[in-house]
Amino acid sequence: MSTRAMEFLKNQGIPFEVLEYDHREKGAAFASQATGIPLEKTIKTLVVDFGAKGHALVLMPGDRKLNLKRLARYFSLKRVAMADRTTAERLTGYLVGGISPFGTTRPLLVVMEETLARIDRVAINGGRRGVLLLMDPRDILRVTACKICPVAS
Repeated sequence: MSTRAMEFLKNQGIPFEVLEYDHREKGAAFASQATGIPLEKTIKTLVVDFGAKGHALVLMPGDRKLNLKRLARYFSLKRVAMADRTTAERLTGYLVGGISPFGTTRPLLVVMEETLARIDRVAINGGRRGVLLLMDPRDILRVTACKICPVAS
C-alpha cells in the first residue's frame, strides 16, 4: 500500500526502500527494534511550535533528545515547544506515530539534526504507522529544503 509520503518521493524521483513492521507502540525505539535498523539511524519526526513564526518538523536520530533551547537559539526565538497531538496531526495530515516530512498537508519548515546528514542510509517514517522508508539523508535534505542544525542534547 502506497502512502502520500511515498507518492511525493516517487514524483520527485527519490529512491527509497519500504520496511513494514507490526506497529504496536509509537516511537523510534520500537520501530528500530521491530525492523533491526540501529536506533541512531532511525529518524523520529517531531512537530515543534515556533509561536508566532508557525511550526516546524524536526528530524532527530532515535537515540537523541531534542534540545528545545538550542533550537530556539538557532532560530533567534525566545521559546519553542512541542506541538500537541491534535495540532501535529492537523498540520501534517498524518497520525502521530506515522508523521512523515514528505507530503504534509501544509508546507512546514524542516530541520534536521546535523548528525543525521553524516549517515549513509536512514530509516524515516513513510506516512503510516508501521512503515519506514530506507533512504539517503541527502535526498531528504534535497526534497524538503531542510536546515541542518545542531539541536540534539
